[in-house]
Amino acid sequence: MKRRNFAVRTGVRWKIAIAIAGVGALIAGALSLVVHNAARVSMLDNAREVQMERLVFAQRMYESAKPKGEPKFGTKINDPALPPELEALMRNRHRGTFVEERPSGAPDVWAAVPLANGDVLSLRTQFAGRSTTIMKALDQALVAGSVSVVFGGCALGVLIGGQLSRRLRKAAAAAGKVAQGNTDVRVRDAIGGRVRDETDELARAVDALTDALNERIQAERRVTADIAHELRTPVTGLLTAAELLPPGRPSELVRDRAQAMRTLVEDVLEVARLDSASERAELQEIALGEFVERRVRALDPEAEVRVVHESWVNTDPRRLERILGNLLANAAKHGKPPVEVTVEGRVLRVRDHGPGFPEALLREGPSRFRTGASDRAGHGHGLGLTIAAGQARVLGARLTFRNASPSGGAIAVLWLPEHAPTSTGSFPVLRLPPEER
Repeated sequence: MKRRNFAVRTGVRWKIAIAIAGVGALIAGALSLVVHNAARVSMLDNAREVQMERLVFAQRMYESAKPKGEPKFGTKINDPALPPELEALMRNRHRGTFVEERPSGAPDVWAAVPLANGDVLSLRTQFAGRSTTIMKALDQALVAGSVSVVFGGCALGVLIGGQLSRRLRKAAAAAGKVAQGNTDVRVRDAIGGRVRDETDELARAVDALTDALNERIQAERRVTADIAHELRTPVTGLLTAAELLPPGRPSELVRDRAQAMRTLVEDVLEVARLDSASERAELQEIALGEFVERRVRALDPEAEVRVVHESWVNTDPRRLERILGNLLANAAKHGKPPVEVTVEGRVLRVRDHGPGFPEALLREGPSRFRTGASDRAGHGHGLGLTIAAGQARVLGARLTFRNASPSGGAIAVLWLPEHAPTSTGSFPVLRLPPEER
């Protein structure tokens, strides 16, 4: 069983927003804890000072009374609940205060002083009332402030990330146009803006790469065209000279090889013209099914033709015949019979029952001087499918390749556009069904 990996796709905008919101939440939480603890400690210290002042005043009232009576203001003599920490201070004849924490509820604030007769006068009150109200109000303010910081940071992250995301999307769109062959597009101009950041460095790098690749491609095209043009004259002369040889098997071999070389030179010249993007279609209105039937009978009489649905198309018959001929030749040379040609509306399919197309061709498309079958053993030059794909682009069509399963075989599908290409060479966007993409 094939294991599939699922990935969550998120944009830069939300990643930055989440990061800023997370950092803001951590900082707000930490500051809130610090402020809460500092405020609580300060209020407890103040409560202990007030407690000691009340106890000292009660001590004076108790010691000045004649005779001594009961202690005043809630104080107690030798309270058995006195904390051990205060008992240790009293044994050393020191006054002191102590905060006794409770598992639940407000803490108790103690104050104790030693008396002259050896007794201990203490006062115990609960840290509650106005202090608790103030702490609750402070906690609510801290929570509200923390939430505001988180939402504000999130909004700021969306704003900053949105700007960066827009620049990256513009750069990606411009790079996509360059990948489609529009080398005049510049990523730096596409992203625009006054801000200078890493996206500008990326744009400059992509533009430099585009210029370098464009120069290399143009150089390769010029070399290919120049070589083909230079070979055309001597090959033509060689073919003419071969025709003058006396009849015989050696003469037939020379003429056959000279004709093969001439065909190769013509194919290379055609590829060079298609690469230059200067080719324009000469449009005519034709019945696609009838046209394909006539051409297939002339090109490969053994191929089976089936017209599922007839359709009138506005296209270039010569270029369409060239595409059909190359597909049939590829199927006859590298596939196995029967070769089936199907016309369904504006869709033309050519199928054989051979080993199918290699994975490299299915993944990257046809390429010159790379054969279209995995078992060719070096036969052919790989120009047939390259020319077919180039002629399809001139027609504004789409040529796709796939392998049939489970019976096997290679399938080439030509999708003719609903609208013919314009005189300027621009083509409509052709949308394919998911199974053919």
